[in-house]
Amino acid sequence: MQVDNIKALVAKDMQAVDDVIQERLSSEVVLVNQLSHYIVNSGGKRLRPMLSLMASRAYGYEGTHHHTLAAIIEFIHTATLLHDDVVDESELRRGKETANALFGNAASVLVGDFLYSRAFEMMVDVDSMKVMQILAETTNVIAEGEVMQLMNCHDADTSEQRYLDVIHAKTAKLFEAATRLGSVLCNRPEDEENAMASYGMHLGTAFQLIDDVLDYSSSSEEMGKNVGDDLAEGKPTLPLIFAMRNGTKEQSTVVRKAIEEGGLDYLEPVMKAIKETGAIEYTEKTARNEAELAIQQLAHLPESDYKQALQDLARYSVDRSY
Repeated sequence: MQVDNIKALVAKDMQAVDDVIQERLSSEVVLVNQLSHYIVNSGGKRLRPMLSLMASRAYGYEGTHHHTLAAIIEFIHTATLLHDDVVDESELRRGKETANALFGNAASVLVGDFLYSRAFEMMVDVDSMKVMQILAETTNVIAEGEVMQLMNCHDADTSEQRYLDVIHAKTAKLFEAATRLGSVLCNRPEDEENAMASYGMHLGTAFQLIDDVLDYSSSSEEMGKNVGDDLAEGKPTLPLIFAMRNGTKEQSTVVRKAIEEGGLDYLEPVMKAIKETGAIEYTEKTARNEAELAIQQLAHLPESDYKQALQDLARYSVDRSY
């Protein structure tokens, strides 16, 4: 099943989610409307809400709460993007100017807060204490992940495990929540709920690892952001950690300097070190292992187009070029 087929499978549900998003984005404050509509409609993959929809449909869900939950997931994700871009001082996302570049940092932070608070308001509509518990914990863990990443910035001694801990908290946790909620909506047993959550965690980890690869192997037009952005921000991602650990003394030294100092002064020798040490291949292999682990978690699901789509989405996460 190709990505276009996966999108077609949930197209009707996604249209309903878009309707919820447009309705709940509404605010009497003009700037809130302008900025939130700009970021939500800026061409993202909508992967997380799609996951939530497919997980619930894979269990045969026939209600409408999955539309609300998918919209909540997208609001939380969008809020993290707004705050992320301010922290990282990013100017490009998905090939467009970031909200903070257009509207300023203060507006981006405050509208991010609006999206968080609107998401929690919407959780009440689902009328499930377990749903609120999962999403409250998820939002908290994501915030911790953001702080962990900030602590790792310019720290060349960041270990592979410490970096994976950041990925699990900052990125994969929302994937985990999206898929877990599908089983919760359908009142599935705890072991099935945990399996779906684990699928999301492994998928989100694979997805972020490939983003790390693409930061050093993709064009800015494909990625929608500047190649080497992570390096410029002093982020010790897995390709850098591996190159530093397995390179020559000279290679390790230049990668260390690049992380500690930030900027792109060392981009060329760092790219050379990454290539010569096999750091891209190692990171890709790690991502593929995560994708395979994700697929294994779906064994309990009955055969359906939705199960197939979840399996194929895991494969797509590691085979994409943007």
